[in-house]
Amino acid sequence: MKPTRKEFDKFLTRLKNEHENFLVKRNKPVRKNYNGIYYRYKRPILTAAHAPLNWRYDLNYETNPYLLQRIGMNAAFNSGAVYLDGRYLLVVRMEGWDRKSFFAVAESPNGIDTWRFWERPLIMPETDLPDINVYDMRVVQHEDGWIYGVFCSERKDPSAPPGDTSQATASGGIARTKDLISWERLPDFISHHGQQRNLVLHPEFINGKYAFYTRPQDGFIEVGGGGGIGWALVDDITHAEAPEEIIFEEKKYHTIKELKNGQGPAPLKTEKGWLHLAHGVRGCAAGLRYVLYMFMTDLENPSKVIARPGGYFMAPEGNERVGDVSNVLFANGWIRNEKDEVFIYYASSDTRMHVATSTVDRLVDYCMNTPADGYRSAESVKNINELIDRNLSIM
Repeated sequence: MKPTRKEFDKFLTRLKNEHENFLVKRNKPVRKNYNGIYYRYKRPILTAAHAPLNWRYDLNYETNPYLLQRIGMNAAFNSGAVYLDGRYLLVVRMEGWDRKSFFAVAESPNGIDTWRFWERPLIMPETDLPDINVYDMRVVQHEDGWIYGVFCSERKDPSAPPGDTSQATASGGIARTKDLISWERLPDFISHHGQQRNLVLHPEFINGKYAFYTRPQDGFIEVGGGGGIGWALVDDITHAEAPEEIIFEEKKYHTIKELKNGQGPAPLKTEKGWLHLAHGVRGCAAGLRYVLYMFMTDLENPSKVIARPGGYFMAPEGNERVGDVSNVLFANGWIRNEKDEVFIYYASSDTRMHVATSTVDRLVDYCMNTPADGYRSAESVKNINELIDRNLSIM
């Protein structure tokens, strides 16, 4: 039997109240087992359930008397981040029930909780060759005065055999804005070294050129003979073409970046060098394992690594291990505020967003003073024994 208008209104009021109570929940740091480097937080900061009700429901009794959800949201993850006029803003990868990803801006007064999406999803202009899917935007405030969004643009592989609907191509999409509302789409990044699913813009000019962190790979999923974090200089970002890409942070056998690795967000500038957050991927019995790791590069030459702490910086824990693509952490956004606090926005298992907080000083200390990976078990034991010896000497 069709619900009455009174029943509809009662259900709608309850739906709105439940959603509002969900949005205003506060988040607290997890202090148990604190490692001195960063704090995780108790709850995810953004999920599919954070999407506004009027994105998902037809709220008109006449056209939707059963108050059915018309457009479903599956996930909220892999968010770019920017600190703009004292506001903490994430450009979130939203994925619908239809598997299509799109971008939406969420805002928080403190960078940790009470996140709310802006009124409408982001409208991204298309190129002459329309994207099938767009995702994983890095948001970069460049010294040229623009805010750039650099993201993956996915299309069906035109060379796929007839009937094969699984093969895709990936290129680096580029757009720019002043306010995160109106965007100008630029031509895609042209690489001569394979596909690009992981393109990041450096925030400053290098020798008068735009600089990109790349990850050239042979295929859409498998890096093949490619992989590693590359470095490319571009004369004109409105026609971004990189004739050369130099790998300066390579994948490495029997490490957390054995299969592939890629730059996360744009690096943060400090007095001692550029702080980088990246992801590394290795195989294991459960499949692929994505973790986050850090390194630092030279202030004058951001493609020269000056510190490379061994192992991972952050790995999936507890419920973070479960989701659409399990055992994955991925980060493409972080914010440094005027207090030198750092808010690390990371996604777990391609499903939800989290935050971890630290400071610039702690992250620099971590990078500069953590032993590097010696690439052999004997070297790992040597590092532990050296630490033991230092500790014994002060007892």
